[in-house]
Amino acid sequence: MLDIAIIWDWIAFAVRWLHVITAMAWIGSSFYFVALDLGLKKAPDLPKGAHGEEWQVHGGGFYHIRKFLVAPENMPEHLVWFKWESYSTWLSGAALLMVVYWVGGELYLIDPAKADLALWQGILISAGSLTIGWLVYDRLCKSKLGESPTLLMLLLFALLVAMGYGYNEIFTGRATMLHLGAFTATIMTANVFFIIIPNQKIVVADLKAGRTPDAKYGKIAKLRSTHNNYLTLPVVFLMLSNHYPLAFASEYNWLIAALVFLMGVTIRHYFNTKHTGAPAPTWTWLATAILFVAIIQLSMAPLQQDTWEASEARPLTQTEQVFANAEGIDDVMNIIPGRCGMCHAREPFYEGIHWAPKGLHLETKADVVRAAKQIYLQAGVTNAMPPANVSFMEEDERKKIIEWYKNAREQLPFGMAATH
Repeated sequence: MLDIAIIWDWIAFAVRWLHVITAMAWIGSSFYFVALDLGLKKAPDLPKGAHGEEWQVHGGGFYHIRKFLVAPENMPEHLVWFKWESYSTWLSGAALLMVVYWVGGELYLIDPAKADLALWQGILISAGSLTIGWLVYDRLCKSKLGESPTLLMLLLFALLVAMGYGYNEIFTGRATMLHLGAFTATIMTANVFFIIIPNQKIVVADLKAGRTPDAKYGKIAKLRSTHNNYLTLPVVFLMLSNHYPLAFASEYNWLIAALVFLMGVTIRHYFNTKHTGAPAPTWTWLATAILFVAIIQLSMAPLQQDTWEASEARPLTQTEQVFANAEGIDDVMNIIPGRCGMCHAREPFYEGIHWAPKGLHLETKADVVRAAKQIYLQAGVTNAMPPANVSFMEEDERKKIIEWYKNAREQLPFGMAATH
């Protein structure tokens, strides 16, 4: 009989792989076109309406590229659209969010120490916030603020900081950073889907109909594309942050995220300026370094974690109660704290470990049953944990973990069994 937990973990791996591949394609094309756009040169033989051109060499061949600010006089027969990279990245990211943070919400999404939420409430907040964020941002861009790009960027930054703070009030640290990244990525993809591509289609339709396209559509798309350019690097950081408790488990993780957005601006400003051929603004290196040092300092604040006493007193969810009462739990409680607690403790005592890896604690029964699936996969089915088996976990101990997990799974309804 196939193990649903193992299948589900492979599904998560496959979706994550797809998300990384599509993100590489989107970011790569985005960075390329920004560099191309900023590096365009004037030439005496440019056709009417052309803004500039660029000669490039790659893969043993030469490329001659010209940009039209509005559109060429005649519609080309073959036109390549760059949109599916963005759409695929968002769709795969949304699927990954559902697989990891919605289905595994009791561990990764909901923090009972922050807000007393049912899983379905957390999922509604998760999904709703992404939609609302885009609507607020889009309204700002379509207001008179669209004529003041710098002020608009400052307001966007304020919106992102506010969302980070809000997420941190209700979600786990990991979910806070991940959702802020998803919030930002939703804005970026919505820019492509609702603004950039539709505006380009209007221009194409005008060309086919023999009308002169309106330059305003290109100007609007350019503003949204600029925002996407400066938001890309912070989104990548936020998506990687779930591997580093120093980033997500700090009391000031929302401030760390805010400084990362500023780092995205300084880094992209350096490269954008360099692409234009102007002297590179070397001050951005110092500014980036100062921001990074500030992030390190913020990460040294006390990590957000419940106490041993709070964990012991925490009411268990219905699913956790099943695992807590399952046959074999006593054996597991004799194994896990001893074999894993040296690292996965609120105050780790293994040399070189200062914070529990991924912020996961395995000291109390509430800790253990909350992480039942992770324990089963990491220390039962596989020998990934403990790393290099530094605590000398025996094979019969791993078998006891598997037996306990399966005993509990048999008592869960099918829907729950697929997610735990």
